[in-house]
Order: sequence, then structure tokens, then C-alpha cells
Amino acid sequence: MATRIIETNPRPFAQVAIDPVTLDIMENALRNARVEMDTTLVRTAMSPGIREQGDAFPLIADHKGRMIVGQFGSYIGPFLDGYDGSIEDGDMIFLSDPYSVGGAISHSNDWLVLLPVFKDGRLIAYTSMFGHQSDIGGMVPGSMPIDATTIFQEGVRIPPVKIWKAGVYNEDLIKLVMTQTRTPEWCAADLNALIAACRVASRRIVEMAERFGDDVFVSATEELLARNHRAMKALIETSIGEEKVSFEDYICDDGLGYGPYKIKCTMWRENGRVVLDFAGTDPQSSGSINFFLNENMMRMFFGIYMIMIFDPQILFNDGYYDLIDVRIPQGSLLKPAFPAALSGRTHALGRIFDVLGGLLGQKTPEFLNAAGFSSSPHLFYSGVDKDGKYFQLFQIGFGGIPGRPLGDGPDGHSLFPNFTNVPNEFLERYFPLVIERYETLADSGGAGLHRGGNGIDMVYRFLEPGMIAIHDDRWFVHPWGVNGGEPGARARKVLVSADGTETVVANKRENIPVKAGDVLHFITWGGGGWGDALDRDPALVAKEIVQGLVTVAGARRYGVVIADDGSVDAAATEALRTEMRSKRPETLPVFDTGGTIESLRERCLAETGLPAPIQPVWLTPMAIAAE
Repeated sequence: MATRIIETNPRPFAQVAIDPVTLDIMENALRNARVEMDTTLVRTAMSPGIREQGDAFPLIADHKGRMIVGQFGSYIGPFLDGYDGSIEDGDMIFLSDPYSVGGAISHSNDWLVLLPVFKDGRLIAYTSMFGHQSDIGGMVPGSMPIDATTIFQEGVRIPPVKIWKAGVYNEDLIKLVMTQTRTPEWCAADLNALIAACRVASRRIVEMAERFGDDVFVSATEELLARNHRAMKALIETSIGEEKVSFEDYICDDGLGYGPYKIKCTMWRENGRVVLDFAGTDPQSSGSINFFLNENMMRMFFGIYMIMIFDPQILFNDGYYDLIDVRIPQGSLLKPAFPAALSGRTHALGRIFDVLGGLLGQKTPEFLNAAGFSSSPHLFYSGVDKDGKYFQLFQIGFGGIPGRPLGDGPDGHSLFPNFTNVPNEFLERYFPLVIERYETLADSGGAGLHRGGNGIDMVYRFLEPGMIAIHDDRWFVHPWGVNGGEPGARARKVLVSADGTETVVANKRENIPVKAGDVLHFITWGGGGWGDALDRDPALVAKEIVQGLVTVAGARRYGVVIADDGSVDAAATEALRTEMRSKRPETLPVFDTGGTIESLRERCLAETGLPAPIQPVWLTPMAIAAE
């Protein structure tokens, strides 16, 4: 079963030589087309998740479906392999079901539009974009029930269908889909924004082909892919060894009281290719934290990490995929069996980046990053205001980026570089709440020669009764430090009732009632530190105290003593650092996780105010057969 491409012009593209200047012009034109897609989207969309935060991802692919510019790699190949239909000029595909495209999109909130670009009867490229919809129906507002046990509870699932067929718009399909959502006005505007972005890029591609010629355009895309292949091949040969290295990290819990869940990956080079084997990863969860990891997406994650660490000038695309062998066990947390719930997959998605960092840095610790803000914490707030109008907020929180070989981790930043925060003025204008404080939390970043970025404390005062939901992680296991750096502080959520009662709230919980006047402290975690904190410049520590990033008490983690006038007490600092060095091992650990899972369980209630998650127990195939 494979897609049938209908072309009225059967002439194949001719391969022509591309000079460096032409290639450079076309490369930058494609980059600009991607930027124009983003700009079109944010100027057209309505939901704060897309319009304000940029939770949408563009893609421009060649005529074979391979990504030329984008972010998550191309999902077009798996789509073409599985779609039992045809594609012709004037068609546009619309879908949201992760299981229909092998996890190329990872939960049903992501609506995807795919536009094949035809010119003179031939398919010349694809443009595509997917974006997170604020609501698609299901059992809770926001359609991301952390306690879902099946994807059927998470809202409408859209298999690959034609929203445009040979130039004719399928209006009835859109009416059907919009009936399923609590926010049809937002979703309709966001869908139109995705369509408009794809059409803008399509026009730019046709303009490029008209300017340079179809054969030149196609040959240029082939050369961009080949150039990336050559660069990645060289990086793999010089940076990845044949000896196997393994690393594992954890998702704290599943929202049902069980955890942590292990993600393990082993890496090695074999016959010129990198092998990424996830054997040892825990089985799928009963809850929604499963991440249906598409192999091409994992290849792109690996490539982006390699490029950003070793050679940031490389334009990443799909050209190197045959150099990476990804192996993911069926039935695991990263390859769950249908109809497993997927809406809470963000935590595992983000943790993949920490696992990659732990793998790639073991042989070259000078390039090792600490663990950082590897998730996208969500807050949901919904209800009916005093005027009888329904409101529904979905917001992504930020936190601390890890300490790095070249410097400190940024404070209060997003997992994805292109994300921006929702302005407080926007929140207060459109939702019944007040943002009382939005600031980085001093000392939450792990101490180190290079400090981990601080998390944030965002304080919401709710003005109307309603329901909130919280999705976050790293409240049980720490963001680990590296090369002697300390772990970052963990996430924490505190609800203060109007009468002053404080309650520590679980970091994954649905349907929390709030009243007018209640206050929520939404505290995110910090990044791990990099290197020995006792080597950090005391003057820099003193400066960060003035900036509110470190406290006077926190400065002592760096062995720095601050005098009453705010200056560094040099003598006391030297004495404290000497004492601290004498009490610790001569060799500092490469990874500091803050303790074993067993010790974290013992200390959990005292340190977090929450009971430790219960260790999951999975039935073996033999036990299942016996039942």
C-alpha cells in the first residue's frame, strides 16, 4: 500500500551541476520561505499557544518528501508509505492521528497540513506545517488528559483526509471536525493559518523554480541533501566510537501514581553508521506519557544535537538518515501499541534530548551538557466568567537551560529555541486572572563553573472559579549536573487558597478546582550545572546576587562568602573553598543525579511534600497468557 502520485507531465527531472553561488542563493531563499511560513502563521492564528508561543513547526521538502528546511525532520515518507490513496495537483492533506503516520506527529492535538507543490504537471516539492490545537474535544478541556488510558479519551482523531481535492474545498469535513472542539473559533483560525503558511511557501518554491529552472531547483535540493550527508558522515567518523555507550534517564511519574519510567539508549558506530538502540526502555505506560517516537524524528533529533554541539554552521536536513539506525522496542514507552494514550508525551519527548546529551558526552566530556529544561510544562485553566462566557487557557511554561561547555544556561527559557512566552498583558486581557509575579527563581540552577539556568516562579491569581490542570515533570528526579556540576532544583507547584491555606499540588494532575482569589505558584525546574562550582569567578557570583539570580546563602554553594557591603570577602572565600575541597572526593563525578532512585524515594516526601511514585510492575507475556 503506497500513495499514487498523479502527474500529467511524466518527464523526469534532469540532474544538472549547481555552482556554489546558485546553491547559496537557493539555500537562503528556502530558509527565508520557512521564516515567512512562521510569520504568516503567527499573524493569522488566534490561539495563544500558536499565536503567542509559536507552538507550530514548518517543513519544506523535496519532491521525494525529504526535508530541506524545518525542525522535526520529514514525516512525508511514512505518510506516503501508508496512505492508500492518490495525490494530484490541487490536493491538500489534513491529519492528526499519530498512529496513521507512524508517530510522525506525536499526539492528536497536533493538526498537520500537507501541500504537494506541482508545477507544469510535475510534483516539485512539498510544504507542510503542524501546530498544537488548544482543544480537540475529549474528556477534559485542552484535550490532554494526563490520566487518559486510551487515545479515544483524548479527542477527535483525524486520519489522512483531503481538505482540498483537486482544488475543491471539503467544507463538510471541517464542520464535522470543528463540532468536536470546545474552541471552534480558535481551531478554525489556526487551521486556516496552517493552510496559509503552506500556500505562501508553495508560491515561493514555484517562484524559485521559475527563476532558475525546474531542473536547477531539484538538483539544488539534491545537493543540499548530499552536502549534509557528507558533513554528518565526517562528524560520525570523528565523534562516535565503535565501543558501545549507554545512558538512561527517567520520567518522574505517569499521573496515575506510578513511576519513574526509564528511557535507556545505547549508542555505537557500526560499518560507518550510528546505531541508537532503545532496548532496556520501560514498557508503555497505562497513562498518557507514552511517546510514539518516529524513527526519522529520532534521526533528526540526533542530527540536530550533533550539529549544534560540533558544527553549528551546518544546515540540518534529511540527507543523512541512512547513516543512523534507530531501534525502538515495540510495546515500550517509546513505541506503544494502539490504542495507548499519547497526549502527555511531551515529557518523554524532551527527555530524549537529555539522553542524547548523556550519550554523546561520555567519550568527550568537554562537549557534555548537563540536563536541562527538557519538557514543556502545561497549565490549563477553564470555566465560565461572570458574564457567562466560556474561557479556556492552555499555556506552556519555561525553565532553566543546562550549563554548557561554553557558558551558563539561560534562565527561564523554553525547551524549543523558537518558542516565546505568552505576554502577561495578553493573559490578563483575555482570561480572568492576574499574573502577580513572573521571575526567575534564584538558586534553582545547578551550581557549577558554568551555572545551570534558573527555573521560574509564575504566580497566577484566579479571578473566577474554574478548573485547572497541571502537566510537568522533574519533580522527583533531578536535572543532573555534569563534570562536577550540581543538579538543578526540581519543579514544584503550590496552591494558596483565598483563606491562606497552602497545598503542594502534584505536577501531573487534572480537574483541580479553584475559587476566585486562589493563587497558584507554578515553579519550574532549573538546569544542571557544568564543571566545578569552586572554580567559578567569585566576582561573577557577587554580580548575580545583585541581578537576583543567586542569593547570599546560595553563593556558599560556590564557596563564595559575601561581605555586608555586597562585595566578595576574598579571605573568607578562600578559606571556605579550601574547607569544601577537603571534604569531598578528589575526583568529582561526571554525572551528579542527586541520588539513586531508591534514595530519592526515601527522601521524596520530606523534600517535595509529595509521596514517592509507586514502582510500575509490568506483566510478562507469559503472565498475560496465564490470565
